[in-house]
Amino acid sequence: MLKNNLNLELLADSPEAIPTLARWYFGQWGHEVEGNSVEKEAEKLRGFLHRDRVPLIVVAKVDGEVVGAAQLKFREMDIFPDREIWLGAVYVLPSMRGKDVAEQMISRLVEIATRLGVQEIFLQTERLDGGLYARLGWRPLEVVTYHGVEVRVMRRLLTGEVG
Repeated sequence: MLKNNLNLELLADSPEAIPTLARWYFGQWGHEVEGNSVEKEAEKLRGFLHRDRVPLIVVAKVDGEVVGAAQLKFREMDIFPDREIWLGAVYVLPSMRGKDVAEQMISRLVEIATRLGVQEIFLQTERLDGGLYARLGWRPLEVVTYHGVEVRVMRRLLTGEVG
């Protein structure tokens, strides 16, 4: 647990993190997209430089070093055009995993989304049991195959409703 040493910032306040995040995202997911590059990932990330509206990114730092990031974005899965706001691209350095970094970033994004009036957030995970997200209270909706990968789609209501 790093709660005392962990600093959470918006990418809008840490734009110098863009090259690092672009490398991470390309290495983790972006290399699978034909024609994609680290430079294209960086350009996409520049679209997240917001403080008071979606899309935005929370960046986790320990002693000034970027150790994680997570996104609040629009329509991550094009097969669900009616599902607007998504949590995605949750990435934590392998050496920092298991230390509540992801949990803290997700919690901050939920707080921000609530403040912005978002009523529900969706996510997709390859962990069909929901993994971390199930432990954090996200509810399973369905399992689908998306771009050849079986994923669990989950939802978190922010309006106080059950379900």
